[in-house]
Amino acid sequence: MKDDWVPRTKLGKLVANGDITTMEEALDSGLALLEPEIVDRLLPGLQSVILETAATVRVTDSGKRRSLRIVVAVGNGNGYVGVGVGKAKGFRDALQKAINNAKLNIIRVRRGCGSWECGCGTPHSIPFTVHGKAGSVRVTLMPAPKGLGIVAPDSIKPIFQLAGIKDIWTKARGNTRRTINFAQAVIDALEQLSSVKIREQDLKRLGVDW
Repeated sequence: MKDDWVPRTKLGKLVANGDITTMEEALDSGLALLEPEIVDRLLPGLQSVILETAATVRVTDSGKRRSLRIVVAVGNGNGYVGVGVGKAKGFRDALQKAINNAKLNIIRVRRGCGSWECGCGTPHSIPFTVHGKAGSVRVTLMPAPKGLGIVAPDSIKPIFQLAGIKDIWTKARGNTRRTINFAQAVIDALEQLSSVKIREQDLKRLGVDW
């Protein structure tokens, strides 16, 4: 976080004043996350990984305009992850835009151990199967036993690593070569984990971390 950050939004002011001190509180506040500095303050040491870099060309009346499109994932390796896109003429500007966008899209990921092959009760995987979609891509994420690793294409594997998921099965169909849709479908599926209600008696059995 920059020392000269002057918050412009209600959420930013609450964070700067110390009224909100965790990312969980910020996301649960119901207030829009519009300043990447909020994430810098609440999740220091956030890591980022470039998922895709592509050159784009837009034809206008004045000719062709070339730019870079970068897809980035950010996360703290412990339950928070986001994916963003940035476009600019230069690599550095596109990368910074992508990182900032990913911070504004950050989500909290519910982890657990829902694999019938494991049952260790620790949050190394996910607690149950979920589905996600973006564009033509459809993704299914399934709990995996401890030690299996991340069974996923290399293009999206960093998303799970940044979220702190160590073991998972994935299936996908559609145009998975379009990394941005593939990544957003994964994020959509991970978001579904928090929307499912879990009975109190099942929390310990599934190793759910929250």
